[in-house]
Amino acid sequence: MASLVDELLETLAKEKDGYDRLYDLADRKRQAVISRDIDSLTDLSDREQEMSDELKRLEGKRVSVMKDMSVVLGHEDEALTVTGIINLLGRQPDEQKALTKARDALVQSATRMQFLNQQNKVLLEQAMEMVDFDLTLYKSMRQAPETANYGKDAVSTGELLGGGSFDFKQ
Repeated sequence: MASLVDELLETLAKEKDGYDRLYDLADRKRQAVISRDIDSLTDLSDREQEMSDELKRLEGKRVSVMKDMSVVLGHEDEALTVTGIINLLGRQPDEQKALTKARDALVQSATRMQFLNQQNKVLLEQAMEMVDFDLTLYKSMRQAPETANYGKDAVSTGELLGGGSFDFKQ
């Protein structure tokens, strides 16, 4: 059982480190969005994806170790969480304390990452709104205004003024 606890502790620590590295990448990504550095943004997004894949692998390993622990603890039919395993280790206070500390550190890192992701989402939405505004403004600057010409049926003909060039003969 002790080896399973050690393996779970190691996996939780690696997950926490992964979230911390992902946080650093997301923070740099935020700076790239603010400075409109597309090349850095692309590179950071690729690195974030690699880190997310690694975290997914670690999560799978954590789930596997917890399944093994639930069998050893006689709760194989239950889907135990880390908190559930901590509660089942009542006679092993050292392991309980270590698992609690590792769980809390992981939760804190994941929560911090979630907050930064939310900030980045809002920042990206605002950047997209600004791009949309710029495109709309650019398009409207390129369109000529309609004339006030009306047809026989008293409806605007929709004719546009000239393109703004001056036409003359010498």
